[in-house]
Amino acid sequence: MSDNGIGGNTALFGSFRSCAATHAGAANRLNEDAYVNRPDLGLWAVADGAGGHVSGEIASAEVAGLLQSIDAGLSAGEMLVEVRSRLEAAHARLHNEASRHGAGAMMATTVVVILARDEHFACLWAGDSRAYLLRGNALTRITRDHSLVQMLVENGTISEAEAARHPKANVITRAVGAAVDLLELDKRTGQLQAGDRLLLCSDGLSKTLPEELLAELLSGDDDTAAERLVTAALMAQATDNITAVTIDFSASR
Repeated sequence: MSDNGIGGNTALFGSFRSCAATHAGAANRLNEDAYVNRPDLGLWAVADGAGGHVSGEIASAEVAGLLQSIDAGLSAGEMLVEVRSRLEAAHARLHNEASRHGAGAMMATTVVVILARDEHFACLWAGDSRAYLLRGNALTRITRDHSLVQMLVENGTISEAEAARHPKANVITRAVGAAVDLLELDKRTGQLQAGDRLLLCSDGLSKTLPEELLAELLSGDDDTAAERLVTAALMAQATDNITAVTIDFSASR
């Protein structure tokens, strides 16, 4: 952990260089975020725990731990199947554990995962943790939030600007461990180009900094983009937990 209290790490394998940074936020609360930074597996993830004090931390740690322990040597197709299987296992475990604590108890977490092999990637997610792609100076959001305010934006009830300030902006409609029998994940695939930078983040970052600033802070050929993003969110007085994982692709490596 650095002097500014931001924890994280940097990893390099093959064509991928990735960096992670996390902080509890300006409100000095428990950090219920967790991340996976495994370029050796072609696997990265951010999980943002929900369900209140400690329960959220347990949920995000469950997801991160199951993904971290995937064996190396799997093909791209096998890796995708294994990630889905482990997320479904986490969903069942958390759902069952919450049910033991009585009606209304919740032990859940959002998750966003990137799997990459050579120049191809797949993104899986549930909840409102996000994935972005920076190509040149253009930032594109890969994911679509599974949230109440996203539904309100899409049906025209509120604007994108109003969504960020909406009193129910923290209400998610999908999560690992949520009170439904089956975990529903969305998936998007794409192709990488040399110089691309991917970002995975919890909503403590995406709801604090506008996308124009995210793009600016992501720019630059260095290993400090993830920490820059978290630092900027802290300076903007983000009260939620903040986590960023950046993934650089270089076809020449």
